[in-house]
Amino acid sequence: MRILLDTHAFLWWITDDQRISLQARGLMADRRSDLFVSSASGWEIAVKASLGRIKLPSPIDRFLIEQLRENRMEVLPIQMAHALHVQTLPRCHRDPFDRILVAQAQLEKLTILSGDQEIAQCDVEVLW
Repeated sequence: MRILLDTHAFLWWITDDQRISLQARGLMADRRSDLFVSSASGWEIAVKASLGRIKLPSPIDRFLIEQLRENRMEVLPIQMAHALHVQTLPRCHRDPFDRILVAQAQLEKLTILSGDQEIAQCDVEVLW
């Protein structure tokens, strides 16, 4: 299965947060899953870290790259097609970070791993 992680799913996985669902844990631990983290999630984490809303154990650039490698996750860059596709989305979610994830998932044929109920209302496969 090809899975795009919502930012909270990525953060909760790498910090072993108990809020992540059992199904999500199973999918992420399954070596058959192809796991992707959007560069939009890196941007979102950087914004939240700069605002003091999240704390990371080491500098963000080193920490995120290490976690991606250790957890066999690939970065999904934001392409122009992804950005432009956001315009076609219904108003199922107002958060710009989540809207780009939905656009990426639709165009790249990915399932989003997210506990966000608003994403689940968008025209995209969501598991949690």
